Amino acid sequence: MLSPAAISIPNDAVRRERAQMRLYVLCQVVGWGLFLAMQLFFAIAFNPRDTPQDPIKITAMMAMIAAHGLLLTHYSRPFIARWGWRELGWRTLFPRVLATALLLSALWSAIGYGYNYGVLREHWESKYSMPAIFTISWLNGGLVLGGWYCFYFIYHLFDRFNRSEIERLRLMTAVKDSELRALKSQVNPHFIFNSLNSLRALIEEDPARARLAVTQLANLLRYSLQSSQLETVPFEDELRVVNDYLALEQVRHEERLRLRMDIAPETLQLPVPPMLLQTLVENAVKYGISQRPEGGEIAIIARSESGYLRIQVTNPGELPPISATVPQALTARRAASTGLGLRNAAERLRLLFGERATLQLRADSPSVVVAEALIPLRLAAA
Repeated sequence: MLSPAAISIPNDAVRRERAQMRLYVLCQVVGWGLFLAMQLFFAIAFNPRDTPQDPIKITAMMAMIAAHGLLLTHYSRPFIARWGWRELGWRTLFPRVLATALLLSALWSAIGYGYNYGVLREHWESKYSMPAIFTISWLNGGLVLGGWYCFYFIYHLFDRFNRSEIERLRLMTAVKDSELRALKSQVNPHFIFNSLNSLRALIEEDPARARLAVTQLANLLRYSLQSSQLETVPFEDELRVVNDYLALEQVRHEERLRLRMDIAPETLQLPVPPMLLQTLVENAVKYGISQRPEGGEIAIIARSESGYLRIQVTNPGELPPISATVPQALTARRAASTGLGLRNAAERLRLLFGERATLQLRADSPSVVVAEALIPLRLAAA
C-alpha cells in the first residue's frame, strides 16, 4: 500500500495575491478620495469672492479629475507587471517612471480639459492663456502620478524583500527539519536493526559479503550526517548512497528485490536536495516490496528533458482509495509515515527551486506506482 496519490506542495500565493489586491483597492479609494477632498478645499478656499460658482458643478469637475487619475494608475499596473518593472533597480526604473508619469499626465490633463470645456461647456475666464494653464496642470499631474508610482514601487520593493526573508527562514526551517527527519526516518532504528540482524547471519554464511555490507552501512550513515548540512548535493552522490541502501535491503529481501536503473549521464552532476532519492526509494521498498510476498522490481529513471531534471522511482503496488474495506487507522498511519517525508521533500523542492518544482505519486498502471520529482534545470544549475 502507498501513501495518497499526490503530494501537493503548500502554496499561499493565492492568499497573498488576494490580500495584496484588498490592500491595493483600499489604498486607491482612500488615496484618490483624499486627493478629491484636497482639490475641493483649494477650489473653494482660493476662489475669488466676487466669482460665484456652482458647488455641484465644481464637485463634478473635481470628481471626474480624481476618477481619471484613479483609472489611469489602475490600468497602468498590467503594463508594469508585463514589462517586469517591479524587478528593476532604481537607476533603470527612475527614467521610465518619470517618462510614464509625464505621458499619462498629459493624457490626464487633456481628458480633464476636454471634459470641462467640451462636456460641461465651461467658459475660459483666466487671464492666462490655455497653453500656459495646460502646462501647469501637466506638471502638477506629473508630480501627483510620480508620487503614486513612487509609493507603488516602494511597497513592492519592501514586499519583495519580506518575501525573500520569509522564504529564507522557511528554507532554513525545512533544512533543519530534514536533518532530524533524515536521522529519524531515512536511517531509522528499524532499518539499522534489520541490517544488523542480516549482517549477523551473513558473518557465518558469507564473511566477505558481510564485510562489504558493513562498509555500505557505514557509508549510508556517514552520508546522512554529512549531507544534512547541505542544501543540495550532486545527483551522482544520491545514486551512490541509494545503491548502498538497496544493497543492504537486498541482503534482507534477497531475490524479492530487483533493481533496474536508467540514468542519463548528463543528470549526474545536477543538484538535488539531499536524501530526496533516498526518500523515494525507501518509500518504494517499504510499500512496494515489503508488502508483497513475491517482491518486485524497483526502477530508478533520470532524464534531462524539456528544461527539467525528471527523476522517477517505480515499484509494484497500487493507490487504493480509503474505503470500508481498508481500516481507516491503518491507512492514516501509512499516509502519515511516508507522506511526512514526501511532503517535506516536496516543500524543500519548492523552496530551493521555485513553484515549478513538483513531487507527485501516481498510479502508472493498476499494479505500478511512480514517484516523480521535477526540478527546473535553469534554477538547478544556478
